Amino acid sequence: MPTPACDAAAPRCVRIGGASGFWGDSSVGAPQLVERGDVDYLVFDYLAELTMSILAAARARNPDLGYATDFVTVTMKAILKDVVAKKIRVISNAGGVNPKACGDAIAALAAQQGVELKIAIVHGDDATALLPGLRSEGVRDMQSGVALPEQVLSANAYLGALPIRRALDEGAQVVVTGRCVDSAVTLGALMHEFRWTPQDYDLLAQGSLAGHILECGCQATGGLHTDWEEVPDWAHIGYPVLECHADGQFTVTKPPGTGGLVNTAVVSEQMLYEIGDPRRYLLPDVSCDFSAVILSQAGTHRVQVRGARGLPPGPDYKVSATYVDGFRCTAQLTVIGIDASKKARRTGEAILERTRELFAQQGLADYSRTSIEVLGSEAASFGLQARTADVREAVLRLAVMHPQKAALELFAREIAPAGTSWAPGTTGADGRPSASPAIRQFSFLLDKRRLSPRVELGDRELQVEIPCGQAAVPAPSNAPVRADGVAAGRSGKPQQPDADTILVPLIRLAYARSGDKGDSSNIGVIARRPQWLPLLRDQLTEERVAGWLAHLVRGTVTRYDVPGIHALNFFCTQALDGGGMASLRNDPLGKGMAQILLTLPIRVPAGWTGQAD
Repeated sequence: MPTPACDAAAPRCVRIGGASGFWGDSSVGAPQLVERGDVDYLVFDYLAELTMSILAAARARNPDLGYATDFVTVTMKAILKDVVAKKIRVISNAGGVNPKACGDAIAALAAQQGVELKIAIVHGDDATALLPGLRSEGVRDMQSGVALPEQVLSANAYLGALPIRRALDEGAQVVVTGRCVDSAVTLGALMHEFRWTPQDYDLLAQGSLAGHILECGCQATGGLHTDWEEVPDWAHIGYPVLECHADGQFTVTKPPGTGGLVNTAVVSEQMLYEIGDPRRYLLPDVSCDFSAVILSQAGTHRVQVRGARGLPPGPDYKVSATYVDGFRCTAQLTVIGIDASKKARRTGEAILERTRELFAQQGLADYSRTSIEVLGSEAASFGLQARTADVREAVLRLAVMHPQKAALELFAREIAPAGTSWAPGTTGADGRPSASPAIRQFSFLLDKRRLSPRVELGDRELQVEIPCGQAAVPAPSNAPVRADGVAAGRSGKPQQPDADTILVPLIRLAYARSGDKGDSSNIGVIARRPQWLPLLRDQLTEERVAGWLAHLVRGTVTRYDVPGIHALNFFCTQALDGGGMASLRNDPLGKGMAQILLTLPIRVPAGWTGQAD
């Protein structure tokens, strides 16, 4: 069934397409949305912490680099003429650490194609110049508490939507930013189109939720969905399109004739992705409360979203800095045959023992960190719950860190000898692994008054007024709430086993998706039927979830209620071995955490079929 455009008889609506969820997303997204999406805006999200460090290193080698080059050379090159002809406006944070160079490259492309284009460049997120003063002030990392390192690769504040709005107000057709919160590329367009003010907090919360749904591309149209077999035509999956209205409500859909799936379950999963307390999702422009958001199926591949609430933002920007902390190297070997997982683990242990002895002989220090994972045994994912330790094919994944690159070059030389020295059935050594710098993230808060966002538009430089000096955002009430805002009673003790109950895996009762926030992981769990939420609340206690994930989570597990979508959100700290760039795990972003939790046994009445009550 074709996806209808905004109803001509309805109040004015703006269509926004999300063409990229990260640097490296498929090149098909933007052309698909331009050709079939009937969009007014095309928004792109490119940046992550590792991306910023890569771009900073590129700029250090060449001052004309430091941005996501394929945004220009692949994406814009393919769509520029059509974008201009259809009057589609483009907003992207592909500028990375050098938005000026990105803007100049787009201008050169436009001249080459004979296209007139008004390009705006957002500056002001770079906090590098402030680092000496901040170091003397004793700034500390938000999670670890460590002091700011002496050598920093990049330091960029997460700006909000106001600079983007200003650029659009001035007539920009393409807006290029550096670091900003992912949702700002969408919120800026909505503030411009509907003339929302910085004090329209409920509207800003809805607009930020719209951006949050768009920011990961196909995750809003069936990507990573729990019921993956229900998602048709992966190869031609549609990228998300939002139909947005002045009252903040919006509908999630996708271009006609594309694959994928848009339903309330898919959108619920994406709504909870990478958030902590849903009552206090803190952004530079607004503090969002998503706990009472309501999703409604409004047709085939159409989900209406409403109910976000907003409070004033806090006084600070979050700043993400990156720095080099030694070197890292990862090696893999495949082991085949009986007791494959045992053979693989012993091989990893032998490599570490041998190389440590070689380090000592050469006067090198020990590894700073090591990790042995046997992929295929399920031990890395399920710990003591693993049931496949006797698999007959396993992959040894050996990851190490060391202060000196020379030590890891020695380590790399000792991987291939395992193919003839130890376990029978050892294979898969695909050349020597390479050592690379170990990049870590350092995050802190910075008073908004210490940065001055501005917009470059042609030969003009426009200052952007940012509301500053706000009070700290108040903590929400501890009382859980229903979707109608009324306080709800807390669940009692978990249901005790008896003869009238059976055990089924959580996946029978819920959808789930997990995401990362530094070294923390969140797992959003959505009841498949609203009437099953009380049962889930009874049995999915913080203690039980922490116990099931104890082999991965070293910190706390906190549960938040999201009654509007019949869900629970679990926030797990110290869950990702340092997270992102600092982690040695095969799953540094916690992508598999929800899948692990979905195997948790849940007690249901005997004879339970999973059908509607």
